[in-house]
Amino acid sequence: MPKSREPQRVRIEDVAEWAGVSIATVSRVLNKTGRVTEETAELVREAVEELGYVPHAAARGLASRKTNTLGIIFPEIAGLFFSALLRGIEAYVAENGYQPLLYSTQGKKLSRHNPLPLNEGNCDGLIIFTDSLDESYLRQLHERGFPMVILHRTPPEGVNIPCITFENKQGARQMMEHLLGVHGYRRIAFLGAEGVEDSTWRELGYREALAAYDVSFGLIGNGKFLEPAARHVVQGWLADGIVPEAIFAADDESARGAIAAIQESGRTVPQEIAVVGFDDTLLAQYWSPPLTTVRAPIEEAGRAAAAQLIRLIRTGQADPLTLLPTELIIRRSCGCPVRNSGR
Repeated sequence: MPKSREPQRVRIEDVAEWAGVSIATVSRVLNKTGRVTEETAELVREAVEELGYVPHAAARGLASRKTNTLGIIFPEIAGLFFSALLRGIEAYVAENGYQPLLYSTQGKKLSRHNPLPLNEGNCDGLIIFTDSLDESYLRQLHERGFPMVILHRTPPEGVNIPCITFENKQGARQMMEHLLGVHGYRRIAFLGAEGVEDSTWRELGYREALAAYDVSFGLIGNGKFLEPAARHVVQGWLADGIVPEAIFAADDESARGAIAAIQESGRTVPQEIAVVGFDDTLLAQYWSPPLTTVRAPIEEAGRAAAAQLIRLIRTGQADPLTLLPTELIIRRSCGCPVRNSGR
């Protein structure tokens, strides 16, 4: 990966000139002092984002790289998946003398017109989960030379941002090989999450396995990586008389929703419908029945993201892609007796 260049210093005078206002007006907008029309304020904010302006005090921190803080951006900070990811990040960050600064976008994708409160002024670099920032914002931060690592998302074309992800397609293929080859299931449904890159790769593994076994049945539902959404989808299938032999959920939360819907219908798992998941979150082994799933090294992904970012900050170098291996975990929800059910 090419060494990150230092961001060019943009002056407050440049912002004022771009926006066509006085320096005093720019100062009032940035410091939220004095009265400025919303139209003028928006113009100044647009200039700040377009030029990548960092206020002087923050720029001093940027030049010295001594905030010793790493920004972490999530769409939400909730659930077992995010807890494991944060454990990995926080452990490595602490071991290397940094402090984490967390920010949740609350499910919104931030853009240049909805600016990020984490920047060169309060952190030395960013760990960005999936699509928390839109592509143009990522490009802008990269052009400013701001160190970043992204989790579970391919960087925009032509932009060298280190990426950490799992072997999603291979893990899905392994699961499907088990369902198709060991159990002989043919009517296998897939619960994915539209627009989520991890789910896209897992669905590809699902489709490739069906094709390899010359199975024409394919049923896709949008579980959104959320238990209630997956539950609703499966309830709809069963109400319409669509009863698969097995459901492959692209994450464990969706699998839990599928199990709930099946059991509410009076059917049993796995005797009537098998259910499997992906991730192997902490509680999956304790569900009834215990969940067959693909173990993804979630905590390790957090540590890898922190390690690559700190390396990038310190040396200007990082690995373009860190692809972490997955493992098939067999429990009872697929119809097998317990084998490797522990963690």
